[in-house]
This record gives sequence, structure tokens and C-alpha cells, in this order.
Amino acid sequence: MTASRQRFLDAASAAAALLAAPEVAAAWEEPSALAEFSVRGLAGHLAAQIFFVRDALEGPEAAEEIVSIHDYYARASWIGSDLDDAFNEGIRAKGEKDASDGPRALAERAAAAVAELRVALPAAPSRRVRRSGWAVSLTLDDFVTSRLLEVVVHSDDLACSVGVSTPELPAEAVETVIDLLSRIAIRRHGAVSVLRGLSRAERAPASISAL
Repeated sequence: MTASRQRFLDAASAAAALLAAPEVAAAWEEPSALAEFSVRGLAGHLAAQIFFVRDALEGPEAAEEIVSIHDYYARASWIGSDLDDAFNEGIRAKGEKDASDGPRALAERAAAAVAELRVALPAAPSRRVRRSGWAVSLTLDDFVTSRLLEVVVHSDDLACSVGVSTPELPAEAVETVIDLLSRIAIRRHGAVSVLRGLSRAERAPASISAL
């Protein structure tokens, strides 16, 4: 199994456990730590990242041009977009829909998907993957890494939203995500701003947020 797939499975397992936490169910109808997202919608969006990988293995292979993961993020028009952008509204609506059966059902579906992926993902052949709305495709391993970023970031969002500790993940998984976020931040803010944000608080810009 490739390292990217193992990192995703580690993060997805931790996310599924978080989704099953009683604190998530207790705060289900409350606002989350993300603007305009309820805890329910955020939980649905987090779980969807696991479902996306399962669905990528089960669906037909994409035919679109393959780009690198860094090129994909360079082309992503949603990065830095407004909360009321149609893309972001769609993300929130889908999160609510994915969680419509309630916290227990969502957690069970996520756990079942992780169990399926533990069998299917390690041996899956390389293939092109394209999600709806994409004009390009990624290799399976790059697609898995893109979902790793989402799982790690949104696991922290959900944990913060319900007052529990962020799941501990292997250093390699977190480092992969931080590397991706750093490269996105450099494209958004410039290398000097990111350098100062990471090393010189007295000269740091107000934000070097990647997303």
C-alpha cells in the first residue's frame, strides 16, 4: 500500500471515531466553529470526504487530463471565495443532506466506509479520478491526498466546534497536509508573507491562511 493511502486511512479512522463522539450528537443542531456551518452540516461534510474515496474506487475511471495535486489547487477557484459564493453554499447544503439521517446513522456510515476502504484501497490499481464539477482529473493517490487535507482540517474544525481534543494523527499525515497548505498559502500571499508568518511575528501579515 502506498504511503498516501495509509495516511488517509489513519485520518479517516480518526474522523469516523470523532463523528461517533457523544459531544457531536449533543451539539448536532448548534452552530459550528465555521461561519454558516452547523455542526450537523460540518459533520456531513467531513464524512463525505471518506465517502468520496470509496465512490472513486467504485465508479468509472475519469477521462480528463491528469494534473498534479499542486496544479489542481492552483486552479481551484473556490480557494478564498466568499461564504455566499454558489460553490460554498452548495458545500454547506450537501453537508446538511449527508447528515440528514442524524448523528448515529452518519457515524455508522462513516465507520462502514472506512472498513470497506481498509480492504479495497490498499490493492486498488492506479486510476484517474474526477469529481463532479472538475475539469481535470487526479491520480488516485493524489486524489486520496486531497481528501486527506479535507479530513485533517475538518476534523480539527469539528473537534473545536464540540469542545473535544483534535484527533491525534501520525506525523506523516499532518506533515503532508501542512506541506500542501504551505504551498497554497504561498500562491495566495507570496513567499515573503508566508516566510514572515512562520518566522517573524513582528513582521507577519494579518493572515497567511491557505484556504
